[in-house]
Amino acid sequence: MSTPRIRTEIKAAVFDDCKKEDEWKIMLLDEFTTKLLASCCKMTDLLAEGITVVENIYKNREPVRQMKALYFISPTSKSVDCFLRDFASKSENKYKAAYLYFTDFCPDSLFNKIKTSCSKSIRRCKEINISFIPLESQVYTLDVPDAFYYCYSPDPSNANGKDAIMEAMAEQIVTVCATLDENPGVRYKSKPLDNASKLAQLVEKKLENYYKIDEKSLIKGKTHSQLLIIDRGFDPVSTVLHELTFQAMAYDLLPIENDTYKYKTDGKEKEAVLEEDDDLWVRIRHRHIAVVLEEIPKLMKEISSTKKATEGKTSLSALTQLMKKMPHFRKQITKQVVHLNLAEDCMNKFKPNIEKLCKTEQDLALGTDAEGQKVKDSMRVLLPVLLNKNHDNYDKIRAILLYIFSINGTTEENLDRLIQNVKIENESDMIRNWSYLGVPIVPPSQQSKPLRKDRSAEETFQLSRWTPFIKDILEDAIDNRLDSKEWPYCSQCPAVWNGSGAVSARQKPRASYLEDRKTGSKLIVFVIGGITYSEMRCAYEVSQAHKSCEVIIGSTHILTPKKLLDDIKMLNKSKDKLSFIKDE
Repeated sequence: MSTPRIRTEIKAAVFDDCKKEDEWKIMLLDEFTTKLLASCCKMTDLLAEGITVVENIYKNREPVRQMKALYFISPTSKSVDCFLRDFASKSENKYKAAYLYFTDFCPDSLFNKIKTSCSKSIRRCKEINISFIPLESQVYTLDVPDAFYYCYSPDPSNANGKDAIMEAMAEQIVTVCATLDENPGVRYKSKPLDNASKLAQLVEKKLENYYKIDEKSLIKGKTHSQLLIIDRGFDPVSTVLHELTFQAMAYDLLPIENDTYKYKTDGKEKEAVLEEDDDLWVRIRHRHIAVVLEEIPKLMKEISSTKKATEGKTSLSALTQLMKKMPHFRKQITKQVVHLNLAEDCMNKFKPNIEKLCKTEQDLALGTDAEGQKVKDSMRVLLPVLLNKNHDNYDKIRAILLYIFSINGTTEENLDRLIQNVKIENESDMIRNWSYLGVPIVPPSQQSKPLRKDRSAEETFQLSRWTPFIKDILEDAIDNRLDSKEWPYCSQCPAVWNGSGAVSARQKPRASYLEDRKTGSKLIVFVIGGITYSEMRCAYEVSQAHKSCEVIIGSTHILTPKKLLDDIKMLNKSKDKLSFIKDE
């Protein structure tokens, strides 16, 4: 899922396919392909491919009739209509000719529309089967946050929208599998809702069709990999808990938009992008904030001591002076200044209020305190948070939700009392609407909560004792311990799963089996309705512990607690009151 791999695939399928010596082209992108290219290419890469300018297909543009245009778009009616407008008639064509590349399967209705309108202007028309964003080396997203509303809203008039979005997601998931050269056995979590089951059946059918007609691929049967499809309601706790590992904490507490962090240094406002190309970020993003705060100053001291430019304790101002003196070290130190600022900003939010909250949240989530003693009265644990005037409504709602999750649902009377006491009547749907995700809110559930793995022997920080549910699932999947009733297969005859890489005594092990990931299995996970940064971290941790199996995790979009609560609140509103516009 690495960005260099996706870049290479796009280069071969798109740029090399239409490249001519000394010929420059204009490139047209839609919203999705802009994000896709931004995730794996820089403008210098595009210049090297003969692209002179990149334009937004939705915007009005001046014609450039002496130049050819390369269109890289999603197969949606909105994008196709914009393309057709550019070639309305020979006299009105915006460009000399078009090279048209779709991210994935283009429906016949749209294809026929193109064929009848402007086929003479088109030099190439291809589907390249990359319809996802490679966010990190082991994380992908389909970039369809609207899917949350369509999959979980109780409004029956959304049925058509839901079917369409399910079909589109299935097509996109197939392109993830195809890019990884896998035809996995498809499994789904049978509860709490049937979304996972429906999506899994669609993906299975589309995988079968894809490998039947894909002439390039040597894969015909199932490969030794698995795809798990899960509904968001499987673990509500991890979505609202305050996480103290660096990446999850920063995105929860700070206003980071589009991976861009804004900070002040030396009295100037600056911004930095938190991305895969930043080695330091990749190295520390999954570490606990306490470890990060020790590590960055150490790294900075190492650099400064090599030039003996600063002595004693490293401060931000001393580092700024150091950077001015040594251009050679500037880039290296800039990253460290960024991450030290980021860590300090997190701690400035954490120290006054969040620290106290975390203890309450951990006790509620686990049902035991830091000493391992069972929590006897969850309400007594919750009350101090609700009475504290320094906590905002979002934090109080997160605590109330953890209380309700811990007791597996509550009575209407109890919920009403909590809502009135905290004066959150206008926000009460942030709590009640969880029931649309299959999570018990009112009344209390008669079913017992699923058992968790005992991790009491694992070393953790007191305020970070909770382990996301996904980690149990990933470990059980790799060790072949998932219950087949709870996790049915869609495939009639999936390939033998050997995620743990165990080899029998009679079977000669392959050379360097554990070291060579390429010979190992892949466990691909897709969560409908968003994944959290802590769940992304678990994919890396489990892959690290089980070297024979690589975990690739993805979702419709990435969640932060505040955004999720806002989305939950909107579930029982009608679609026309929402501010998004979807292709029909």
